Amino acid sequence: MSKYAMITDYLTRFLDDEVRKTGLRKVVVGLSGGLDSAVVAVLAYKTFGDDLLCVKMPSHYSSQSSLDDADALCETFGIRSETHSIEVLLRAYEHEGMDNLRKGNFSARMRMATLFDISARESALVLGTSNKSELMLGYGTLYGDLASAVNPIGDLYKTEVFELARYLGVPASIIDKPPSADLWAGQSDEEELGYTYVQLDAVLRRYVEERASKEELIEEGIDPGLADFVITRIYRNQFKRKMPVIAKLTSRTINHDFNYPRDITL
Repeated sequence: MSKYAMITDYLTRFLDDEVRKTGLRKVVVGLSGGLDSAVVAVLAYKTFGDDLLCVKMPSHYSSQSSLDDADALCETFGIRSETHSIEVLLRAYEHEGMDNLRKGNFSARMRMATLFDISARESALVLGTSNKSELMLGYGTLYGDLASAVNPIGDLYKTEVFELARYLGVPASIIDKPPSADLWAGQSDEEELGYTYVQLDAVLRRYVEERASKEELIEEGIDPGLADFVITRIYRNQFKRKMPVIAKLTSRTINHDFNYPRDITL
């Protein structure tokens, strides 16, 4: 069995187990037309079949190619989907002086608000689509695309998600295009970060998985600017990977010493 066959088998079992522990049977995925949401959608479809609902949430900044790619994925695998534009929500709040970062963050949060509302309608759980590269670098919007109930790909680096997508049969039009959150016209993940995911993942693996020091990375030929960029972002964005910190005042404080497993049963 190949590496990605084993990963697929594990992740489908993981999804089935984690969702059913809650007493629910359905899931929803925000489908952007990008790589990560496509991979999560296919994994979820393999696990839940028609109990998966994909939700497309375009705005006036969304590219037609992203919408076409999302449609192609649903058609290829026979996945149920709905479209709910966030354009009216974004236009209602947009005002002069909002830069692209603020517009992008607001868009991500409106999409997640929409997705969680639909999950309540469907009695379903929201699946996350952030990969490990994004989570480690803090490249995501708190309470936006970083929000979810269960995330099957959060321990896969972006370069691994590409390989998993190929194994799963995700359409080439999704795999081959430059990674983008599609938050504004022409937005590109790698241009915004300043490095390719191949470069970033090479450093992340050595620093995170193999615990190499910054000095070791540089001795191995890693550009000092790249090493500093990755390490700085990992520590600066730790707050995005944690639940909100609660000030401890009593003998049993949530997330301090009151930490029951999420799947505890009575």
